Amino acid sequence: MVALCVGLALGVGGMLPVAAVAAPTQASMVALPDFTPIVKQYGPAVVNISTTETKVARSAGSPFPPNSPLNQFFAPFFGAPGQPGSDQGEGAAPGHKYQVQSLGSGFIVSPDGYIVTAAHVVKGAQKIIVSLTNHHQYKAHLVGLSTRMDVALLKIDANNLPTVQIGDSGKLEVGQWVLAVGSPFGFENSVTQGVVSATARPLPDDPYIPFIQTDVPINPGNSGGPLFNMRGQVIGINDQIYTNSGGYMGLSFSIPINVAMDAVKQLKLHQKVHFGWLGVMIQDVSMDLAKSFHMKEPIGALVSQVVPDGPAAKAGLRPGDVIVSFDGHAIYNSGQLPPMVGALPAGYKAKLGIIRDGKPMILNIVVESLPGDMDKAADKTAAPDVQTQKGEIKRLHIEVGPLTAEARKQLNVNTGVLVLGVAPGVAAEAGIRPGDVILQVAQQPVNNVSTLQKLVASLPAGQPVPVLVRRGDGSFYIVLSLPH
Repeated sequence: MVALCVGLALGVGGMLPVAAVAAPTQASMVALPDFTPIVKQYGPAVVNISTTETKVARSAGSPFPPNSPLNQFFAPFFGAPGQPGSDQGEGAAPGHKYQVQSLGSGFIVSPDGYIVTAAHVVKGAQKIIVSLTNHHQYKAHLVGLSTRMDVALLKIDANNLPTVQIGDSGKLEVGQWVLAVGSPFGFENSVTQGVVSATARPLPDDPYIPFIQTDVPINPGNSGGPLFNMRGQVIGINDQIYTNSGGYMGLSFSIPINVAMDAVKQLKLHQKVHFGWLGVMIQDVSMDLAKSFHMKEPIGALVSQVVPDGPAAKAGLRPGDVIVSFDGHAIYNSGQLPPMVGALPAGYKAKLGIIRDGKPMILNIVVESLPGDMDKAADKTAAPDVQTQKGEIKRLHIEVGPLTAEARKQLNVNTGVLVLGVAPGVAAEAGIRPGDVILQVAQQPVNNVSTLQKLVASLPAGQPVPVLVRRGDGSFYIVLSLPH
């Protein structure tokens, strides 16, 4: 038995068999990342944040469906119907106050207890508790927050705390490995990894944030936690996900740390976070819009509304202008402009490259500070009651009427024609609704029903025509292509 084993080991003539000879290894083209040094060194600076908020009862039980994976996690915070803590528990009537607990993450940026997190993690909380990896807990004080930037600064009474290292998100490139540390679903100090999918990604509800898009698994509880690069530096704050179910589906978005720390500096000084402002409403240029504005390519940011007496109005910008460059930087879509302008100080002078009536122009503009009353307003889309002086635009299959005093006040417009009814046809297909106000057709102002009728009657068939529409608090362009 022993001899057989020796023979197998040595092979014929004492030589090792071919199968036992180690083949030369081929070097990997890309080295596999090892995240353990980052976790060991900077993991202790990542904290768990739990908040308590008092709310008023509105409906019964958890807001998530029974078969949702989030229901099991959040149901204890809401209570089941008929149980203590639920909106319809014993003695709980509409208007009954109850407490809701939420979880999030954050990271320590200074040894004396300053902590950065996402604003939505702590907004409205009456009590904020910060838990460290050594299981020490502290009651946190909210220094300040910016809802628009979704950044908050906390302070705990402690010293000699571990801290993270702040990196430069401006050097981040698509394809780089990144690491998230946080408390998804309350599981503290969980580590997930992925790669950068895109940088400077605009999102509709957060135009001032040039998000970092990754495929790092992020779930409820990760919000406010750090996103590390392979140097162990924080380059983002994990903020939100794209999801149809409430859970992670492969797309995660983080606030660039350069943007966040600018806000943190202002919050630490108890200042309101500043945003540069041009005073315009913009939209992307589709292929149809590009054709209707006599442009060769669908690029730039189309100006659909100009705030009276704002920086853009003072510079001479008009609805229908297309911004194609700002301060020497090309603008390919509307999402590029807000974060670029928002980062600038008030008084900054820039050159605005535009296309007007198919011709390039340069305007000089001075950036101002975003006014405090420019926060998101409630959507106002109800159609005012107009009963007189109606008119029918047969080519568009719509019924229109003049603006009443009520309509002017509700929609904040002084000119235009109110859409009273929409039948199946070209206008309905373009998205025009009852309650909309038509402000321009083919870049010509519409002041009354008669003007609109004449403009529409003179339009050529089969060609795209830009129409400026007011809906609620905003204006935007649509394209009509009239039939023959």
